[in-house]
Amino acid sequence: MSDGSNRPDAGKWQSGWASVPPGDPGRPAVPQDQQPTALNPAVGGTGAYGKASVPLNTARPASPAPSGASSATPSGASGGADPGPLPADKSRFFGTKVVAAAATVVVLVALAVVGLVVRPGPIDGWLSAESPAPTRPAITPDPKPTPVLAAVAAQGEPPSAPAVKAALDPLVGSAALGDRVHASVVDVASQELLYSRDAEVPTTPASTTKLLTAVTALAARGPAYRLATRAVAGGRPGEVVIIGGGDPTLAINAKAQFPGAARLDRLAAQVRKAMGGTPITRVTVDISLFSGPETAKGWDSEDISPLGQVSRIQALMTNAGRITPVHNEHGGDPRFSDPALAAGRAFANLLDVPSERVGKGKAPAAAAASAPASAAASAPAAGLTPGRELGRVESPPLVQILDWMLQQSDNTLAEAIGRQVPLAAGAEASFDGTAEAMIQKLRDLGLNGDEADLYDASGLSRNNGISPALLVQTLSLAANGTRPELSAMFDGLPVAGWSGTLRTRFVTPSPNRTAQGVVRAKTGTLSGVNTLAGVLVTKDGRVLAFALMASATSDAGAAKSALDKVVAKLVACGCA
Repeated sequence: MSDGSNRPDAGKWQSGWASVPPGDPGRPAVPQDQQPTALNPAVGGTGAYGKASVPLNTARPASPAPSGASSATPSGASGGADPGPLPADKSRFFGTKVVAAAATVVVLVALAVVGLVVRPGPIDGWLSAESPAPTRPAITPDPKPTPVLAAVAAQGEPPSAPAVKAALDPLVGSAALGDRVHASVVDVASQELLYSRDAEVPTTPASTTKLLTAVTALAARGPAYRLATRAVAGGRPGEVVIIGGGDPTLAINAKAQFPGAARLDRLAAQVRKAMGGTPITRVTVDISLFSGPETAKGWDSEDISPLGQVSRIQALMTNAGRITPVHNEHGGDPRFSDPALAAGRAFANLLDVPSERVGKGKAPAAAAASAPASAAASAPAAGLTPGRELGRVESPPLVQILDWMLQQSDNTLAEAIGRQVPLAAGAEASFDGTAEAMIQKLRDLGLNGDEADLYDASGLSRNNGISPALLVQTLSLAANGTRPELSAMFDGLPVAGWSGTLRTRFVTPSPNRTAQGVVRAKTGTLSGVNTLAGVLVTKDGRVLAFALMASATSDAGAAKSALDKVVAKLVACGCA
């Protein structure tokens, strides 16, 4: 399978070693008046913009929201149990049952607008009337839930393009950003282009690539999709085959990097029960779900070891390939040289199978149509049919994995989840197959896929090219409410001065702090490349989508601060 090196345009953006430098130490205090705000500051100031997720292993500052503020309070990552469907932040439904003289009347009033409460009419007269014994009311169906994020509504004074240009030009031209800066700013509600600088020309995106990965994965699978890791009976007596389902968050036991992850110890318990008295003598690891090279064109071997920015991309791994289930905010995380084999050995250890009895192979063909694990577990027997399912464990919902991917900018999660796009389309889950499927999915969504040239799904490859216009169009589509499943992406985007890779950003100089809590964006950093793309709420209440991409920087710290100045200016100026 080609690794992309034979493509005629390989390396046409930039080539060379790609690395993600560590974040800045410390965490700034977040002013009480700069808590994360709602994306849609709707009527009454109670718009819904999802939650501001707090990154793993990071405590949330205890700053109460100011009285009367219209903000969506961030919630931390869930621990233990799998999270269920995400409810609308403010929606409520009220039902009032009243008894009339001849019959029972059931009134169900649903809130259609966040913050608007429809109260029942006068009922004293109704209840004072003499009535016969009440009859049992008919059960009404549950109200249809509203999307997690409300559609962006036009409100406030819209910015004007000339005013935005006058405000941004001096900042975009900063020496700290170098001489190759591409930018785009759009008013989400009106879709008016407010600022453009080489906006339709693809450039190195770094980790802002993950925005396209999140949107295409949500469009292909949906927020509630879960990834299954299965175990089936092998072709030899006592053989157990563990089949990788592409879940990068799989854990060995309760000591997991990702809260609520599926666990190998629980899978092993199911297998033991299903096998009954049959001795388990061998573990085979099946990673055939993914194909092709395990590293992308444009990656450096040091990205895996010793830097630990990514692991080899295989269909079975634990804790995103980490040797120890810990995410280091400064520097990379050491990874296994062969994550699948390491996971197989950990599974074998739980089954008391020696590591030398672990190898790679394929599950019997009958595995695809095997009996469910529940059936196997309830009827353990010797001589199980090859391919019979012995157990399965499932990941948290896709939307939760995307939260972790975006908050931590986890390259391994991005690559594994990106492969769900070709798998959903019945295509090959390789680097090339993923790139083609993601671009096609963008076109299916009505976006200009021609403005993306992808070699991976994480942005670690310097050969990637994405235009600011495409990033802004993608963000606008996710925010405008026409595709509610895509809006789940905003839950995971880092919040300025609050969470994820923006936790220590927008601190200095002091004017940058105006953006704290009102900007949600994905960062991107490679050597000489600094990017930032996301959404913000202006002081006039307008929601803007923006993408800023500098590909000739010399000082990463200065470049980040310069990008922050541009975004903070958009927040503060209004530019009406």
